Amino acid sequence: MSKHELHSELTLFDVTNLVVGAIIGADIYVASSFGAGYLGPLSLVVWVVAGAIAIVIALCFAQCAALLTKVGGPYAYAREAWGPFAGFIIGWSLWLAEWISLAVFPVAFTRYLMFFLPNLGWAYQIAVKVLFVAFLIATNIFGVKAAGRTNDLLTLVKLAPLVLFSIIGLFYIAYNPALTASNFSPFSPFGLTNFGPALVLIFWAYAGFEISTIPSDEIKDPSSTIPKAIILGISIVTIFYLITNILLFGVRSWTQLYSDTAPIASATQAALGTNPTLALIGGLIVGVGALISVTGSDESGMIGTSRLGYALAVDGLFPHVFARVHPRFKTPYLAIIIQALTALMASILGELTMLVNTSVLFMAIVYVATSASIFTLRKKFPNPSFHLRGGLFIPSLGIIFSLYLIFQCTLQQIELGSVLLIIGVLIYVKFSQKKELTELKREMLSKQSILERTYAQEQRFLAFVLRRIKRAYRRLTGKSQTWVE
Repeated sequence: MSKHELHSELTLFDVTNLVVGAIIGADIYVASSFGAGYLGPLSLVVWVVAGAIAIVIALCFAQCAALLTKVGGPYAYAREAWGPFAGFIIGWSLWLAEWISLAVFPVAFTRYLMFFLPNLGWAYQIAVKVLFVAFLIATNIFGVKAAGRTNDLLTLVKLAPLVLFSIIGLFYIAYNPALTASNFSPFSPFGLTNFGPALVLIFWAYAGFEISTIPSDEIKDPSSTIPKAIILGISIVTIFYLITNILLFGVRSWTQLYSDTAPIASATQAALGTNPTLALIGGLIVGVGALISVTGSDESGMIGTSRLGYALAVDGLFPHVFARVHPRFKTPYLAIIIQALTALMASILGELTMLVNTSVLFMAIVYVATSASIFTLRKKFPNPSFHLRGGLFIPSLGIIFSLYLIFQCTLQQIELGSVLLIIGVLIYVKFSQKKELTELKREMLSKQSILERTYAQEQRFLAFVLRRIKRAYRRLTGKSQTWVE
């Protein structure tokens, strides 16, 4: 991995870019039609509401990062606020949320593959998931450096299908206004009955900011920059998601979107339907792009989740096997293998919406704890130099929103979540008395390590484009780069 140094403090543009990069991945390919069957076109409103909730909760994370400057992350916030057991439960919940998300992508990959192979049988679907996970295990253990070197190219490949779909969708809507209008009527076929369940599914696409907190002492004027960056960054993401879904509803009716296994590819093909050759090519480009994007997101998610397990292991709260690093490739290879194989089983046994809802359930548990920890951290670690607007109103709102997400999950999902939390308690009882791996902990929490993980966020989807715009601007103005490779 290349070394990175911070020549000057992070600006508003830098932090906004990092927020965008932390959130947007291949989620849009997976979640784009989630709300169609629950609310019809009214689900467009839910994308805005989910973005507003994400802003509030992200501001709570920003307050925690400002109050507890040495170590970031929900696990550390809960540990400092209420002790090691609370810290572990929240760390365990976050690990479960990220781990379940890993199980979503083999399902999504198979669904997009079925756009090309619609008659793919159940046994073949399992075989595809096995090969998909095996490929990710290999690339995460052996090919991290190579993947990093080709990241720019892969990001362009991931973005190209979305740009293509947007252009095609706009032309289709311009030339078929009457048909487009009919797709939005009725706008609310089910009323608000399914608003909560739709919100839980759609909110999954906004997750990511909870593992991307940046130390406030690396940011220029953090009291002003952090809240502005969070609002700007998540607003950019919301606009991106909203435009994509407006185009989807403009091209396909909500009844069609609900049944689509590959919504963006299907919409591209439908928009080009008058020309069979173009429809075939367009569907192929978007479908292949989605497959690449889903693979890339699960690859980055896998290494991120293994780092979380690594963090718990070096604190002595997880089996030490999760902290074992490959002597040659310097990756937590056993953690990667364990979480990948267990995620594979979940992807085989679990249904897509069940997996997404359960992941959001655990995220919401983390959000409740992070928002609530602010009240204790303010007393233990007062930081008079850093004040976010909103005072205690923001964390109070964060608690309310997070609890709402939890109670919109089904009883079955809550029961499953309770069982997994109990398993976490048993793990804590077994490993909590073991000595923390202090040397590995220092390495993981070093400034160099934190900066490298932060820099990686600028390489993702829209963040990649914003980063290129930033570089072009700096070349024109003669200003030096903030990040140096």
